[in-house]
Amino acid sequence: MSRYAPLSRPAASPFLGQPAARPATSRTNQPRGRSFEPPADWWRRREAGSAARLVPVSGSGLARKEREGWSPRMRVDRGRAWCCGRTTDSALTDTGAAARTAGLCRRLINMGRRARDRRRQLQPQQRRERNGGGGDQAGWAGGYPEIVKENELFERYYREQRIVPDGEWDDFMAALREPLPATLRITGYKSHAREILHCLKEKYFRELQHLEVDGQKVEMPQALSWYPEELAWHTNLSRKILRKSPQLERFHQFLVSETECGNISRQEAVSMIPPLLLNINPDHKILDMCAAPGSKTAQLIEMLHADMNVPFPKGFVIANDVDNKRCYLLVHQAKRLNSPCIMVVNHDASSIPNLQIDVDGRKEILFYDRILCDVPCSGDGTMRKNIDVWKKWTTQNSLQLHGLQLRIATRGVEQLAEGGRMVYSTCSLNPIENEAVIASLLEKSQGALELADVSSELPGLKRMPGITKWKVMLKDGQWFEEWKDVPSSRQTQIRPTMFPIKEEEKLKAMNLERCIRILPHHQNTGGFFVAVLIKKSPMPWNKRQPKVHQKSPEKTGDTEVTAANADDGSEDTTEKPTHDGDEESKKVQELQNSDAEQSKKGVCGPPPSKKMKLFGFKEDPFVFLPEDDPLFLPIQKFYALDPSFPKMNLLTRTQEGKKRQLYMVSKELRNVLLNNSEKMKVINTGIKVWSRNSDGEQFGCAFRLAQEGIYTLYPFIHARIINVCIEDVKILLTQENPFLSKFSSETQRKVKDMAMGSIVLKYEPDPEKPDDLQCPIVLCGWQGKTSLRAFVPKNERLHYLRMMGVEVFKAKRKEGEAEGKTEEEVQCRPTQTEQNMDVEDRECDAVTKMEAEMGEESSHSPLESSGMEIENKSEDSDQFSKNTNSHISQESKDINTNNMKD
Repeated sequence: MSRYAPLSRPAASPFLGQPAARPATSRTNQPRGRSFEPPADWWRRREAGSAARLVPVSGSGLARKEREGWSPRMRVDRGRAWCCGRTTDSALTDTGAAARTAGLCRRLINMGRRARDRRRQLQPQQRRERNGGGGDQAGWAGGYPEIVKENELFERYYREQRIVPDGEWDDFMAALREPLPATLRITGYKSHAREILHCLKEKYFRELQHLEVDGQKVEMPQALSWYPEELAWHTNLSRKILRKSPQLERFHQFLVSETECGNISRQEAVSMIPPLLLNINPDHKILDMCAAPGSKTAQLIEMLHADMNVPFPKGFVIANDVDNKRCYLLVHQAKRLNSPCIMVVNHDASSIPNLQIDVDGRKEILFYDRILCDVPCSGDGTMRKNIDVWKKWTTQNSLQLHGLQLRIATRGVEQLAEGGRMVYSTCSLNPIENEAVIASLLEKSQGALELADVSSELPGLKRMPGITKWKVMLKDGQWFEEWKDVPSSRQTQIRPTMFPIKEEEKLKAMNLERCIRILPHHQNTGGFFVAVLIKKSPMPWNKRQPKVHQKSPEKTGDTEVTAANADDGSEDTTEKPTHDGDEESKKVQELQNSDAEQSKKGVCGPPPSKKMKLFGFKEDPFVFLPEDDPLFLPIQKFYALDPSFPKMNLLTRTQEGKKRQLYMVSKELRNVLLNNSEKMKVINTGIKVWSRNSDGEQFGCAFRLAQEGIYTLYPFIHARIINVCIEDVKILLTQENPFLSKFSSETQRKVKDMAMGSIVLKYEPDPEKPDDLQCPIVLCGWQGKTSLRAFVPKNERLHYLRMMGVEVFKAKRKEGEAEGKTEEEVQCRPTQTEQNMDVEDRECDAVTKMEAEMGEESSHSPLESSGMEIENKSEDSDQFSKNTNSHISQESKDINTNNMKD
């Protein structure tokens, strides 16, 4: 019998008209906690016989209820006190119980609150006692006990595998127990990479000389000898010291700010190796199979854009991850680089589908020139930064992951083009996850794959060759050298592919020594494994390269979408005999017609639920602008766009309502999007190039330029460009809305003859002035009647100021200071300080208010988001945006809004 649920309820409440409820007769449908709703007519109900009853009680009525046969079990639910029990006599509830119940309920609730408050007061003291510390313990000293960096099974396992050279075991273990040094990488494709490197060497690294932190002398950062052009550096400072030490606060702020701009990536040294071994060219089609969190993907994008004079490389990167939430972290990383050649998708890498592209009117399977296969692993090479691995490590992890790693690698080589290169990598030292996977893949490829010899690449990198002999161990310490030794009870945990090849000739032909294993103590890094595979011919289970020989029935402005191929994602797409059934042919024809109709509209929406089960957030569709869209004509005229501008590559994220943002992708990614809308779940692609300005129509164009896409758009813009000197750039970046009179006479003359609206501000370096900034700068701006301003995110402003020798540093608030107070100072050039910026803000507020009264543009937003915003179709949101993003508001102090969910 349920404690609180009645056996029966009336058909309907005479007062509330509620329908009859299903009786709660079992524990599976018992109400729990606050989910229980008492009967609406509880004050009138009575039941004869042996029935479980819920009645309201007060303290004075409790004894009477006991005499009537009730078991006095009390509970508080939804502000009422209830008594539950069984009765054999008719019992009528007290008509005045409601008032008494309210008083009892208040007393019970107050008692609970007092008890909760007492527990909260005792918790800090109990926590200190648990951790063995007293009340006077320092803030950082308390907390969790330190993890002991010992694991007997780990040492026993790797001693037996002999992956460490003789005599180096103690050095190997000592290195694992030391914290991992901090490493950073300067993005190589930015035109101002040399300026950042110069700033690091001449300013921030020099400040670290003769500096001691916690009694430890800070060593000067050193360039990684094997990374090209000194674009990667490491220091003996750990990430924790960088974040917490006051002496390093300036350096830490620099790293954070430049990382948000995409100019620096803080990345582990060994993690930089796989993209370098891919040997990427700007025309390569690249797949990153397990891309999150995105540091390697960023390297791939940089290599595509090695030549900044080419806004649209012919190649592209498709970055995939199985975890929907991690895909948005991947978007955040990729968006910092502002590339139109990146697409983030959400699939299981072991069954990622074949994609199609349109080649001269026929559909062909997309094969990738380069594939990065950085598979999930046990991660014992990351012990220096993930110290949890010390106590959690067991051989069971590698045994469970081996099968998944092999499936992902197999799917990768299936999608690799002939002559293409795939890099397989893990952050594990375990041969079960490394050499065993490679050996199994090479064996079943039957000569279609070979291990590349990369010993001459990356000179200066200390590496160990792959091993050819290893053993398998269970978590209980039991060893197996061959598959035949494994008992049948263990054959579900251990598979034949985990063992080395026994045939000497076949093993020698595999050249497993060409694999690379990085040991932590050789160059003060983490542990890592890399193998480079080259595809010489199609895989044996699919000797012919799969192609869909299907001509498009008619040529339209957009690429036609065809029916999806096999949903299982296998590469085997050999031609099958056609079926004569009329019903099946009708279905195929209907599917093709519907796909062609969708393609004509240029809409790439999420795949239908029947085709593929989707997880995570529902994404908005990708809608390409048609050729005759009237939206584009005013933009083309206002900015005098070059006739070669690829307007067909413009897209939005809404099918209906007002288009708020315009994004751009490369021609090749457009081809992929239009032909695979049923197969892919696309999370994000493209960069924002224009943003709607609510009152922009009165100035000739409803869309203003977006800073994140300006370097892509600039080669096509022939109007509304103002060349400015370096002093003008400083004014634009340090003052909120400066008067035109503050600029040089040349700038004033150019602005005078130009209509109000969005403009491009271009700085060209002067070779005759080597002390000035020697890299070009392109900024988005807005010209008013009496003012000129730049629309640049906060961190990007700070970046340009640093490159020009102006450093704005904000110290952390000291204890006892009022909230909001900061200590500010300017280095190198005291001509403009951030204190003056506040004065300028007040000045420009008065100016903009005056201009607004005169009818100047009043609702464009200065915020430049780095992510792709979801289109808001409601008119209420429209009006709200107009009111909040007005021209008379100050530039937001936290303009750095990198949205992870776009």
